[in-house]
This record gives sequence, C-alpha cells and structure tokens, in this order.
Amino acid sequence: MTPQRTWFPRARCQESDAPSPDQDRQKRWAELFDQLDLNKDGHIDRLELRVGLAARGLSRGSLERIVEAGDTNQDGVLDFEEFIQYLRNHERELKLMFRHLDRNNDGRIDAAEIQHCLHTVGVNISLEDATRILLSMDKDGTMTVNWNEWRDHFLLNPLTNVEDVAHYWKRSIMLDTGEQLMVPDDFSEEEKKSGFVWRQLMAGAVAGSVSRTGTAPLDRLKVFRQVHGSSDFKGNFLSGFQYMLKEGGPWSLWRGNGMNVLKIAPETAVKFTAYEQIKSLMRGSNETRTLRIHERFVAGSLAGATAQTAVYPMEVLKTRLTLRKTGQYSGMAGCAKQILQREGITAFYKGYVPNMLSIVPYAGIDLAVYETLKFAWLNRNRGVADPGVMVLVGCGAVSSTCGQLASYPLALIRTRMQAQASVKGGPKLSMLALLHSIVTQEGVAGLYRGISPNLLKIVPAVSVSYVVYEYMRIMLGVDIEGGL
Repeated sequence: MTPQRTWFPRARCQESDAPSPDQDRQKRWAELFDQLDLNKDGHIDRLELRVGLAARGLSRGSLERIVEAGDTNQDGVLDFEEFIQYLRNHERELKLMFRHLDRNNDGRIDAAEIQHCLHTVGVNISLEDATRILLSMDKDGTMTVNWNEWRDHFLLNPLTNVEDVAHYWKRSIMLDTGEQLMVPDDFSEEEKKSGFVWRQLMAGAVAGSVSRTGTAPLDRLKVFRQVHGSSDFKGNFLSGFQYMLKEGGPWSLWRGNGMNVLKIAPETAVKFTAYEQIKSLMRGSNETRTLRIHERFVAGSLAGATAQTAVYPMEVLKTRLTLRKTGQYSGMAGCAKQILQREGITAFYKGYVPNMLSIVPYAGIDLAVYETLKFAWLNRNRGVADPGVMVLVGCGAVSSTCGQLASYPLALIRTRMQAQASVKGGPKLSMLALLHSIVTQEGVAGLYRGISPNLLKIVPAVSVSYVVYEYMRIMLGVDIEGGL
C-alpha cells in the first residue's frame, strides 16, 4: 500500500504541472515579445516591429495598425500586457475567419474552400492557384490547413475579415520602371464599385511620376545614346552627362520628363479600361471564369497596344523634347506645333510599328518571369508567409530586366525613327532599312546602344516606385495588405 500512496500523489502532481493549452500559448507569446523587444526595455516600438517582422513582408501601414490596435494607453509603443491582449483579440478574429472558411466543419481548410472564399468576395482564381495559396500555409504536408497553421500564419498580420484575407492572397505590386507597364492586375467587382481600383491606380500613377522624375537623367542619357549612335555620341557615362550639362545646365538633365510623366495617367486609364473589356469578351457568357496565364498575357498585350496607340503622339513628343537643344522649342505645345507644320500629322506616329512589335516580347517575358519567380519562391518556402514586398519587388525588377533585354532592339529602332527629322536632317529610313543600317555600321551590339543606363535605372526606379506607392496607398485609404 505504501508504494501506491507515494505513486498517486506523484501522478497528480505531474498532471497539475502539465501546461494547459492556454499556458502554452502564453509562453509562446512571451517568447515572441522577447524576440521583438530588441533593446530589452520592456516595450515594442514601430521600428522594432519593422525589423522583427521584416521577413513577413508587412507594409508600413500594417505595422501601424498593429500598434494602433494594441496601444491602449496611447503612448506609441506596446508593453507586454498590451501585446498579449492584442494577440488574444486578434486570435479570436482569426478563429471566426477560420470557421467561416471551413465550410464542412472538419477542422481543416482545403484548396476548394479557399477558392470558394475568394469567389464570394468577387475574386475568381483557379483551383491550381488556390492550391499554391494553401501550400504557403501547409506546414505538415497534408494539403490542408488546420487551425494551428492558420493561426501561426496570420497571427502577426492585422487582417480583420475574410475580404482582407482575399486581398492578402491576391497581393501584387504596381511598379513603374519608366518602360511599358506590366499586364494589369485583376480586381473584384466590389473593388471596382467602391472606388478602390481608381485610388489604387492613382497611387501607382503618382509613384510612377516620382520614380520617372528621379531617374530622368539616366533616361535622357539612354535616348541620346540610342539616337546618336557610336559615331556621333562617343564616350562613357560621365562624358555623356558632361555634354548635357555643358549644353543646357543642370535642368537639361530632365528634358522630356514632363511629357514622360504627363502620359502616365491616360496610358494607365486606357490600359486598365481596355483590359477589362477584352477580358469580358474572352470570358463570353461565363462571366466568372478565371483567365489562364496565357489568356491574361494576350489580354494584357492587346490592352497595352490599345493604350500605346492612344498615347503614342505623346511618346514622339517625349523623344523630341528629350533630344532638344537649348531654345529649340518654346515648350510642349511649341514642339507639337513645329512638328505638325514641318512634318505633318503622320510624324506623330513615326516608329509606331516597332513599338507595337516590342509589346509582345516585353509583356510576355515580363509576366512569365514574374509569375515563375513568385511561384518558385512559394514552392521553395512552403509553410512560410506569402512573398513579402521585397520578394515581389525583386521579382518585378528581374522580370522587367528580362523583358527589356528581349524588346530593346525594337525600342531602339522606334526611338531612332521618332527622332529622324531632328538629327542632322538625315534620311527617313523604314524600320527594316534602319535595322539593316544599324547592324551594318555598328554590328549587333549597335541594337543595344544605351542599354547600360536603362538597366542601371531599374533598381532605383523600382525602389522609389515602391516606397512612394506604399505611402500613397496609406494616404488614399487603400493600404490593405496584399492589395496592389
């Protein structure tokens, strides 16, 4: 009997010492607080959140919302009690969302339920895309997401409803490198009706304006090297800038930038409107059908061609203004009037054919590389958060570079044709004749004249575009995580 008396109390003691689910959760939260509290002062500020959650790709606006939601005493930081209370409240919201998604109440979310969730808020995706989303959360390889996986994935992401989750899953970023715009994003009917889309496009247009202005000197150097060729415009980057500064002073580095910025808004508006109309025609009677990637490419290319046709005279004006010498034109209107009087209306569409031909390789490779890199990251990082903004920015920079490499010879020929009448009164060659002339005189390398400054401006253009875009989304009230 004695061994039994000593054994039972010991068993009861072990039972009472076993951590309860709530204790286990509190322990995890305490460890998380300690990880985020980098200076160990007992508080977490916005900078510590930004550093600690950098791998999750949360925007500045999302981090602000975490602090605002948890900061009950309004001191601008989160102490331990505030942090724990925020996580407890957010976990309750996540539980409600999980139950909403789990349609068959089996305690797990599968790809079909993700697809259905997005469909209910007007976002139509294929089962394949829904499976990719699922794989980003599935840590145990069951092809389903249980409550623990769901909670861990979204615990430090300030989403409050299923619509926010839908925006997070369809995240993308509108980046402007000063070249052709990427294939437009897909928006839900609810987003279109609410005005979300136009605020989003406005944020992209402002970001593009700042980005293009910041990289305008490199763009002007590119145009000079494209047009004047190796015989007329020798030297390296430094000598090119010295020539422009000597001829027109510091402000001459931004010649043509006004027109380059001015054409962003109409080009974006026409491209988006045309894209929506073309998608509608491709879907036919099945209005909810999700377009496959090659259909998106075709629709995006046609929309790009439509937008380019509408704004092409502005492209010609941009090239002429970029190349102008001091006092040559009184301004945009003066340039347009002079071209019209001396060369006629057809001058505003010089280089149109090579420009249209360049859309297909640029858009096709840009989209294909972007999607391939993004999904390669997802497949390599299963169970990790969706691609953060830096991953998407990197994918955008690489895909834009590849697109430019493929389409650059056509872009060079277009620019030469646009500028022909303003360069030494030279002969007005056709596209094929110009191609033959460049290859004969300068070799194949001549088709890539000016590509160095063009490639150099991609990283600063993408970086500036993203930062401005993020701030504009916050200002315009569209800073929903993943809503690009």
